[in-house]
Amino acid sequence: MPKKKRPRAHIIADLSVNHVERFVFLCGYSVERIEYDYGFDLIIFTYSANGEIENGQIYLQLKATDTLTRVYGQSTIAFSLQKSDLELWLREPMPCMLVVYDARDDQAYWLYLQAYFEKLDGFSLAAIKETITVHIPTTNVVNQSSIKRFAQYRDNVLNQIQGTIRHDI
Repeated sequence: MPKKKRPRAHIIADLSVNHVERFVFLCGYSVERIEYDYGFDLIIFTYSANGEIENGQIYLQLKATDTLTRVYGQSTIAFSLQKSDLELWLREPMPCMLVVYDARDDQAYWLYLQAYFEKLDGFSLAAIKETITVHIPTTNVVNQSSIKRFAQYRDNVLNQIQGTIRHDI
């Protein structure tokens, strides 16, 4: 009887998490892995220079592949997303980042999902059938600088909250 085998997809998924977590830790932040993935794989928590936790989180959805599709003279990565995932991500107030990990080159690329779709002329979530292809610039490499940029995006969202939020029952 043949033994169970670990599929390549599981190996590169773990490598993608490891790749991103390293940069998060190098920034002095922490990350929580989501055990049951329903649209998010990691949540980043940030800390002040004094080590105090900061408000807000950054959500990451990781995708790992051995066959990255590059277009526009290799300067862009084309990646297909499910409408059901977009419905979650685009309604989340905190920044949601898509991270596509290229297992062959051990490199990851990111896309700020809400900002991307806000800039698309005529974009309508209701008009999407089942999938949509996004285009990620290959200059959006995941590294310490990009992780810190994610925290700035989160801060920008928090700064837009005006007045008092009431949590009435």
